[in-house]
Amino acid sequence: MDETAEYLCPHCGESIQIVVDASAGAEQDYVEDCPVCCNPNTLKVSFDREGNADVWVGDR
Repeated sequence: MDETAEYLCPHCGESIQIVVDASAGAEQDYVEDCPVCCNPNTLKVSFDREGNADVWVGDR
């Protein structure tokens, strides 16, 4: 099931909403350009047992 999640772009500070898909795995990472400032962000996505997504940019 697709759901939406948000992250803050570290380049422009905008809150960005994305669609995440748990069928791609419980732990994901990929590069996506910010739709506001066009800078690339390395997104990390993890899903808990209930399927809720946590999204952040870079390392924690």
